[in-house]
Order: sequence, then structure tokens, then C-alpha cells
Amino acid sequence: MQIGASSPYDHGLDRNDANFVALTPLSFLERAAGVYPERLAVVHGARRHSWALTYTRCRRLASALAKRGIVRGDTVAVMLANTPEMFEAHFGVPMAGAVLNALNTRLDAESLAFMLEFGDARLLITDREFAPVIRQTLRLLSRELVVIDVDDPEYTGPGERLGLLDYEALLAEGDPGFQWPRPPDEWDAIALNYTSGTTGNPKGVVYHHRGAYLGAVCNLVAWALPPHVTYLWTVPMFHCNGWCFAWTLAANAGTSICLRRIDAEAIFRLIRVEQVSHYCAAPIVHMLLIGAPASLREGIAHRVHAMVAGAAPPAAMIEGMERIGFELTHVYGLTETYGPAAVCAPQVDWASLDIVTRAQRHGRQGVAYPLQEAMTVMDPQTMRPVPADGTTMGEIMFRGNLAMKGYLKNPRATEQAFKGGWFHSGDLAVVEPDGYVKIKDRSKDIIISGGENISSLEVEDVLYRHPAVLACAVIARADARWGETPCAYVELKAGAEVSAQELIAHCRSQLAHFKAPRHVEFATLPKTSTGKIQKAVLRAADRAAFSADTGGAAPGG
Repeated sequence: MQIGASSPYDHGLDRNDANFVALTPLSFLERAAGVYPERLAVVHGARRHSWALTYTRCRRLASALAKRGIVRGDTVAVMLANTPEMFEAHFGVPMAGAVLNALNTRLDAESLAFMLEFGDARLLITDREFAPVIRQTLRLLSRELVVIDVDDPEYTGPGERLGLLDYEALLAEGDPGFQWPRPPDEWDAIALNYTSGTTGNPKGVVYHHRGAYLGAVCNLVAWALPPHVTYLWTVPMFHCNGWCFAWTLAANAGTSICLRRIDAEAIFRLIRVEQVSHYCAAPIVHMLLIGAPASLREGIAHRVHAMVAGAAPPAAMIEGMERIGFELTHVYGLTETYGPAAVCAPQVDWASLDIVTRAQRHGRQGVAYPLQEAMTVMDPQTMRPVPADGTTMGEIMFRGNLAMKGYLKNPRATEQAFKGGWFHSGDLAVVEPDGYVKIKDRSKDIIISGGENISSLEVEDVLYRHPAVLACAVIARADARWGETPCAYVELKAGAEVSAQELIAHCRSQLAHFKAPRHVEFATLPKTSTGKIQKAVLRAADRAAFSADTGGAAPGG
């Protein structure tokens, strides 16, 4: 057959309304409401909304936004905790054709103002709790913004109303039977999320309907979710749109249990009372639960499935979760990959391994998510895959539908991110002999001491094994002789006592001496709203407080 000749399967077999529909996660909500109208969709305090009611409220929201002039491609921002209103925004805003910009609730006014201006937000829905920072933010904007207030009955703290209309009044304006327009193109933007940039302004990551749909389905498949799970919202819905789990829960017709803030007692109480079967969290949250009094877990007799995402959760955390009876799945991803895009898919024979070895296996980044086309580790200069020897480092790269549309108004950064036809993560990793990927560090976090590369994550993993350590972060401190050496910032568990020398000795007993920290500083570690330790903040403070010294053993010694 002549190469390039048309196939008989191309003749008269075209796309039409019957055989092709643009993928959108909004269809999951429509189906859940139609098939399971009376099943619980959202629980928050005394509020218990069915899927039928949730769909009606989302249609009202979309209709009200449309009546106020919101059209396809407009940006609607939200500054909300994990409440029913935040869940509804994930459907109601794109059902109006708009793009949802879920703002990080811990940011300062200057950062929020930049995001609202840069994203050309036309309307903001904000919780009363965040009135102080939003009031400052509004003063910094160059134009007026329509503000809608949310007054959550579960919130009893301070905070004034800033808008002319509250959320329930806005919904009252909407048509419960609103015929929302499906996106004409699945490539249409559905959400705008900002990276947690450490230098300069954050970049605006754009998600499309196709990626959100596939990311939601991926969560179902990768976690093997049974129908109608009861899910606790410990991950902020503003973070990668809650790892796409708002849309996943609609596809699953599950139940969302809302949680305004992280608190061990509240988490265990909701798991017990609401029979929570699944939740997701950053490593620091899992560590909080592991370290909580055993009495808080009393009465939890059912199996709880937890998902952790992080560059490299410490083995001590994985072991701890197993000891309290929670089944853990480790995923990995970035804002640019819709949240999780890789999973440490367990193998049957791992169950027979001892707990330490099992934790090491489960602590890897693993393999590509089922609907992510490819994940690899390559030399970023040659763009050649590294050998699967567990030693040769390269950069983790992704290719597929779970890669962002690009960075808003930043073609240069988009081009750099997709250089060579792959999304560049910035994470340095190795490929182990079984084909599973293991992160060694962020490229910016590798410590180069006397020409030797030291993985900060490797040192942290050892520190986490000390019984006194609650959280830690290892950074490079300037050294006149070796260029830089490891410095550990450590946050101790309540009531624990340990000296810097004891921690250094602990590390030297399990690591080559040059990898052990030369300095240990005790502090409450700065964290993002998603529980990630802010190493950039620690590095800046460390540079300001300490100058290079000249002592210490030589690398390799």
C-alpha cells in the first residue's frame, strides 16, 4: 500500500454529534444527579446535600454568572475553604463557560492582587474568614472587581462582608433548569492555578477540560476506587483543584466530607462518625495523624485508604501509616500535571517483605498514571533516557494528556517547559532496575559539597527515623572550604528533647559521613498551605543569619 494513501476507514466516517462529544468533567455531575439523585454528595456540619441538590445549585450558579455577563473564557476567582461552595464552584463556574481560578487562602494581599490582575478576573467569590486579606487585595487592584461573599455557618470567627451580594442570594438569581453550554472544544480552559514560585511572580498554569476529565478518571483507576466512596477533604481544593478529586467524586457518585482546616482530632472524629473511607494529604498531615494520641483513633474499626503526594515521603511516615492501620498509596505530580501523574503501583510480592523494605518500595514515585502517556527520566541536555541502574540521575519528564495547556501569557516559559516534546519537572531522579522512578532531589535542592552530590531527601529520610523528629528540611549552607555542606532544620515532636550532636551522630550512623549534616538548627518550619516545607524561605533566612565557615570533614571522609 502506498505510504500516505488515505485509508478506506477515513471515507464517510466523520465525526458527528452522535459519535463525538468533547470530554468534560462536568458531565460527571449531570450523570451523578440523574442516576443517584438522592445519594449524599456533600456533607458540611449540618448541611447534607444530595447529588440532585448539588446539581441544581451548580446550575443556579452558572445561570447567575451568565446573567451577570460572564462568558466563555472569562476568569472567575474564588477564595474559599473546603466548603460546599468551593465544591460547587468546580462545576458551576465552568458550566457558565468560565475558567475557575481557585486562590491559595494563605497568600498575602500583594500575591493575590497579582494573580487577580494577571488572570483578568471579573468576579471573586470569597469566604468571610478571608475578609482582612481580601480587603487589602481589593485596594491594590487597578480596577473594580465584583465580590460575592460566602458566610459559612460552620465558621464563627471574625470577618466582615465585602460584597454587595452573598452567595445564597447569587444562587437565587439563577435558573435551576439552566441549560449550560458544553465546551465546544475539550481544549478549552477549565481552570487556572498558580505555581508556588519562590523567585519572581508565580506562573499561571492552565488546565483544559480534556485533562481535567482524564485526571479525574485516572484517580478512579489508579486508586481502584469502589463506587460511592466517602472522601474527607484534607487536601485544599485550591491545590491543583484538589488533585482533580472534586470531579473524581462526581464520577464516583461519592460523598465529600468538608473540612475547613487541618486538625487531628477533627480528622479522626469525621473518619469515625462519617465512616470516611478515603482521604488525601501531604506527608506533614500524615505525620500529624501518626503522632496524635492513640485515643483519638478509638472507634475507627473500618479500613481507611490514604493517598500521599510529595517528592519523597519519608519511609518513617509510610511505616507509621501502616502501624496505625491506614492503607497508603503514594502518588507524584506537579501543578503542571493536574496534580498526580504518577503512582507507586504496588506489586503482589511486596506484601511478603519486611516493613522497612516495604516502605522503601512504596516511597518511590513509581510509574506513569494509567492515562498519562509516558513518564521517563532523561538527561535534560542530551534528552536521552538514563539507564535503569538506580544510580544515574536525570530529570523526570512527562508526556501526555495530563500535562498542562501551558503557562498563561508566558510563551517563553511554556516553550522551555515543553522543550524536546516533554514536560520538564525539575525533579532529579533515578530509574531503578524494576523500572520504578525514585526522586533524589529537586534540581535546586541538590547539595554539592567538594564536588560530591548530596541528596537532601536522603538525609531527611534518615532524620525522620529519629523518634524525636516531627519534621525536617535539609538545605545547603555555604562553606569556605567545601563550597557548601548540609544544614538540617528540625522541628521536634511535642515534649521531645535531643541535641544537635545526637542528630548528627544518628545521621552518621546510617550515611556516609560527608552526607551527614554539619549543622542542625531547631525551629518551627515554614510550610505552605498544602503542608510542603518551604525550603526557599529557610535558605533565604539561613543566608541572612550565617556566613560561610571553614571546619568539617572532607566529603567522602
